[in-house]
Amino acid sequence: MSMITVTHTPTYELKQVQRDVAFHLEQFHIAGRITPEMRVLIKPNLLMKRRPEEFTTTHPSLVEAVICYLKEAGIHNITVADSPGGLYTAQALKGIYDVSGMTEVCQRQQVNLNFTTDSREVRREENKLVKSFPLIQPVCEADFIIDIAKLKTHAMTGLSGAVKNLFGCIPGLTKPEFHWRFPEKELFGDMLIDLCETVRPGFALVDGVHAMEGDGPSGGDKRELHMIAASDQLYDLDLFLCHVIGADPQKICMVKSAIDRRLCCGDLQKLDIIGDVPQAKPFAIPQDKGVDFMGQVPAPLRGVTKKFVNRFFTSRPVIRKRDCIGCGKCAQSCPAKTIRIQDKKAVISYQRCIHCFCCHEMCPVKAIDIKRTKLFDH
Repeated sequence: MSMITVTHTPTYELKQVQRDVAFHLEQFHIAGRITPEMRVLIKPNLLMKRRPEEFTTTHPSLVEAVICYLKEAGIHNITVADSPGGLYTAQALKGIYDVSGMTEVCQRQQVNLNFTTDSREVRREENKLVKSFPLIQPVCEADFIIDIAKLKTHAMTGLSGAVKNLFGCIPGLTKPEFHWRFPEKELFGDMLIDLCETVRPGFALVDGVHAMEGDGPSGGDKRELHMIAASDQLYDLDLFLCHVIGADPQKICMVKSAIDRRLCCGDLQKLDIIGDVPQAKPFAIPQDKGVDFMGQVPAPLRGVTKKFVNRFFTSRPVIRKRDCIGCGKCAQSCPAKTIRIQDKKAVISYQRCIHCFCCHEMCPVKAIDIKRTKLFDH
């Protein structure tokens, strides 16, 4: 039976977070599983250049609390690293580290903040869909990985939790290539499970103190949940998070994939949950909630019907021209290369759009909305 630990964490005040993080780590005997000579990687969610109070990235207090705990246990070979969206360069990393609060934490605690932009292919023949992944160097070199995710809804996957956070182990603009290769949610979910099996973190914490609901992972609204959750079983942790946000696990692509592959128990009653589970109303969901007609369509007609549905009934990204600053981040992140900058404004060619919402995710000024057909607004 997988154990999930939950704490009621009312604020990001460091002493409070340290107490709660220590509780989680002690329940799983993490200090006994890491020896002083081991290289430990802390992998936060640093999606983009956002301040901690913008509830988009992992709060620095959780990262600092983990570092303090490890140092007290005699662990000093600690690196903080992520590959955010967009370019994976030292300059881009510095900007995100500075704004997200990671630079200040790592300087104060005297631990390594990664600026190396090298990566290498890592193979795992047992994987179902993807046998080889390009992974950033700190991931390849780590002996033990602690995944610190940010709890958010997500326009494509439905949930951004422990497993989805590992997408940041893939370098920079290589990530859109995976969206292009696996535009369907079921396949994308299988890919994320293969990635998790390849990276194999030893432990995961989820920052749900100030979570995000609605059009996550970057354009949603704050949800004050006041929770930190943790486990060494990432698939079951994400199953628990489905319960917290009020989502059907079968509709969260990576959770469904984990259940289908018998990597996740699939039943909340089979989890050993220690702590107080938040009694919260369901999270507001992203606008991209697909309308599935395919089960009602005769098999010979599904190919043609699917093209019609995808064109006319699937949610799509829409640029608010008055707010667009013409920075090109959306075009840079688009795996299908459907976006161009024209007259200092972004323009989307919908004929080739694969509805991955990378553009919505990476827009620094939240100028891209997710719109669905008016037929399903009532």
